[in-house]
Amino acid sequence: MAISSPGVGSKLDVNSIVTQLMGIESRPLAQLNTREISFQAKLSAFGSIRSALSQFQGAMSSLSFASRFEGATATSSDTAAVSASATARAPAGSYAVEVSALAQNQRLVAAGQATTTATIGTGTLTFDFGTISGGSFDAQAGQYSGAAFASAGSGVRTVTIASGSGSLGGIRDAINAAGIGVTASIVNDGGASPFRLVLSSDRTGAANAMKITVDGDAALASLLGQDPASTQNLVQTAAARNAELTINGVAVTKPTNLVSDALEGVTLTLSKTNVGSPATVSVTRDSGKAVAAAETFVKAYNDLDKTLEDLSAYNAGTRTGAVLNGDPAVRSLQNQLRTVFSQPLGGAGSDLRSLSDIGMAFQRDGSLLLDATKMNRVMAANPGRIAGLFAPLGRSTDSLVEFVSARSGVSAGSYALDVTQLATRGTGNGTVPAGLTISAGVNDTLDLTVDSTAFSVTLAAGTYASASALAAQLQGRINGASALAAAGGGVEVSESAGQLTVTSNTYGTASRVILSGGNGMAGLFGASPVRADGIDAAGMIDGVAATGSGQTLTSDAGLSVRVLGGALGARATIDYTVGYASQLSGLASAQLGAQGSVASRTEGISRSVSLISDQRTSMQRRLDDVEKRYRAQFGALDVLISNLSQTSEFLTQQLASLNK
Repeated sequence: MAISSPGVGSKLDVNSIVTQLMGIESRPLAQLNTREISFQAKLSAFGSIRSALSQFQGAMSSLSFASRFEGATATSSDTAAVSASATARAPAGSYAVEVSALAQNQRLVAAGQATTTATIGTGTLTFDFGTISGGSFDAQAGQYSGAAFASAGSGVRTVTIASGSGSLGGIRDAINAAGIGVTASIVNDGGASPFRLVLSSDRTGAANAMKITVDGDAALASLLGQDPASTQNLVQTAAARNAELTINGVAVTKPTNLVSDALEGVTLTLSKTNVGSPATVSVTRDSGKAVAAAETFVKAYNDLDKTLEDLSAYNAGTRTGAVLNGDPAVRSLQNQLRTVFSQPLGGAGSDLRSLSDIGMAFQRDGSLLLDATKMNRVMAANPGRIAGLFAPLGRSTDSLVEFVSARSGVSAGSYALDVTQLATRGTGNGTVPAGLTISAGVNDTLDLTVDSTAFSVTLAAGTYASASALAAQLQGRINGASALAAAGGGVEVSESAGQLTVTSNTYGTASRVILSGGNGMAGLFGASPVRADGIDAAGMIDGVAATGSGQTLTSDAGLSVRVLGGALGARATIDYTVGYASQLSGLASAQLGAQGSVASRTEGISRSVSLISDQRTSMQRRLDDVEKRYRAQFGALDVLISNLSQTSEFLTQQLASLNK
């Protein structure tokens, strides 16, 4: 007879027996699960550390700029006349500023027209900007008499008045669309021919007066032709004028009302004249900016330190440790952080070598605390030096040598600079005095290459008063060339004894001026102009030859300086420091990288979790086999006992029958 349910026939609790046996067999699996839970907890903890490190690295990176710690504040006693702002470079001081004239842009008004839509003419308008001098000005007529116009050489601009655009409205729109630095508008004055074109230079300053040459229809020329030294068809209603002021009694003239180069690091905004009542501009160091940045530094470190302490702590009272108590990666990170703080900064440019010098110190619980009062006191005694404690900072002992940058890995210290060659600019030099008469189509074009940009220019026809005037015209035409402007290049054109020289604005071997042709080249420069390409700066940094590029010298390690001029030989000492924020940013980045101890530890734990998963799978297969075997064995025993029990009952019945 078959037994359909284990234990029914034998009275054995087979399921209970197998379950208890499998509980014993499964103990190693439970141990694996416990280990996995522990590893998962550590992975989660290291995830918290990575997050805290990432936030710490971001904070340190943002503090690795000197500008975060340097600042100055400028205030004015009369903001209606003069307002002021200051950068970190501004030294503290007080200045009396008196404004006698504001900078002004020139405005010219054309003769009135009956309509804005009637066609006037077509052609090309050429705008040159420069200075009007000499002669006299008739304010009522709005015109000059006996004056001279000298081009500023900032570049001529052209506007094409095409067919269909020759009306007053079309001319206005064409000028505005050209973006040449002139704004055109139309004013209705209410007269018989009320519509008048008004042209305003976008830039203020005496050197931004307009000269307009018209190549086209006579009606267009009679409306807009404007030469302050000759025919003037427009009326000047506002002269191009510089701002005039005095600063502590020193006369200053500037082309704009935004004066940013009169006082180091200070920008003055002029709004009205204040003759007889000078404004007092006071510049003070902005200590609050540096203190706020230092407090950000302290908070970032304390947040990271608390995360590390909480995850690795040990409670002596309960004799229990946190999930990462005793973990070598955490100990390593804590030791590296403390090592950075314990090492004074290298370099010799400042007495400030450690954070304790500015009132920042560790407390008994391992946190940082800033004494803002001491920091303010130190900043007052060491203006401009605080930034070097936090950010990479280089200082030169030579005013004509600038620190540019340093690659990661450049050691802090003092570096001696020897200059063996100053950088030069490329030139194209004339060999004969330039002819002053330029004729259209005869000797008015010049083909040239500046740096790596080849283009052609066309000079305005006419007889120039001097070689200097011709040089200014040529400089304006070259700098106004669209190809050169697009490449970011430019030139200076000078003259000596009537001979012209074109000099590139760039330095180094890439700087060159090639005068290659055009019908005006021989008359301007001679048949064979002399070419001199620029050369790079050369020298040694700390006794090792540096690589020159233009005015910049770079050591093999990556320290770069710019040599602006001066003598050859031993020139400067560059003091370079790598501040604490920069060092800690690098440390955090390394820890977050693939080779960092945190990343390595996390990877090792992840491998352990993966190994446990493999072991669990293998162990589960073995346990399944063991359970099958147990059930087979106890199933057989169940059947055997059931059969024996049935046999026993049969024999008992037979014996009872025999007794009867």
